[in-house]
Amino acid sequence: MNYYQEITLLPDAEISLSFIWQKVFQQVHIALVENKVAPNQSEIAVGFPEYQQAGFPLGNKLRLFAKDKVTLEKLAITQWLAKLEDYAHIKAIKPVPSEVTYVSFIRKNVKSPERIERDMRQKARLWAAKTDKRLEDCLAELAKNKPNAQCKLPFIYLYSQRTKQRLPNKSSRFPLFIKAHELHIEQTGFFDCYGLSSKENNQGSFSTVPHF
Repeated sequence: MNYYQEITLLPDAEISLSFIWQKVFQQVHIALVENKVAPNQSEIAVGFPEYQQAGFPLGNKLRLFAKDKVTLEKLAITQWLAKLEDYAHIKAIKPVPSEVTYVSFIRKNVKSPERIERDMRQKARLWAAKTDKRLEDCLAELAKNKPNAQCKLPFIYLYSQRTKQRLPNKSSRFPLFIKAHELHIEQTGFFDCYGLSSKENNQGSFSTVPHF
């Protein structure tokens, strides 16, 4: 990744930073989908230079990275964020500095409490049917190793366009949990349409973005 473009989020007294993150990142995601190079594959990656520093967990800066300047120019993120110009300051495209570290930002799938309960009841029903045990006994046994629904990773609330189209009466809102892996060297690979590292590369390892 040789070029980047930085977006600074600008909250005010009436609109929270988390709400602006939601609006900005939703548009970034749609832009990456519209410019994808393969199913769920993007040439552009995202970075969070203030990840888990003081204040808001993701800070107030988002960076877009690409191998060349033309790719970022083609994305034209300013147009995608035109309606949010009062809350998102977009800087010019710049070369990545020579002295950087590297980090891999990945999506962390976390089950909701409702999903955990549904899965446990389904497992308990299957177990009860196979062993003739009471459903209540199976649930009690499974509860001893019940997964923890709490997750302390930073997240952004987004809306799933696929769920909205497929199930228009169901809420498509979900939290996108983001985990960072700091690495000593650059690793090339694939990025998904959230701009996050995808493990679909040949090495089976994470792809990185510059961190500075």
